[in-house]
Amino acid sequence: MTQLDFLFIISRQGKLRLSKWYKTLSSKDKESIIKEATHLILSRDSKKSNFVDFRGSTLVYRRYAGIFFVTAISKDDNELITLEYIHRYVEILDKYFNNVCELDIIFNYQKVHA
Repeated sequence: MTQLDFLFIISRQGKLRLSKWYKTLSSKDKESIIKEATHLILSRDSKKSNFVDFRGSTLVYRRYAGIFFVTAISKDDNELITLEYIHRYVEILDKYFNNVCELDIIFNYQKVHA
């Protein structure tokens, strides 16, 4: 199986707002992963954990308001550290945009991507 290693941001409606890939994959594979992961995360009950087994890896996600931050890690990695990584990233965006929202991510894509 393909080793997944990515970070992406999706809205509650399932729209992709940002994607950052750390492995080389075809655009067809990327589309398939995004579609599958988005469906899996959006259909989960909010009372379940933020860790999901996915294609031999673990998806770690966190919801802030109407935005989901999703990343894939290997089974050996620490999920709690990854949750902290997501939280720190959101804190940085919050400070930069002075209370970040989905529109900040949409209209300042390059700044968020960097």
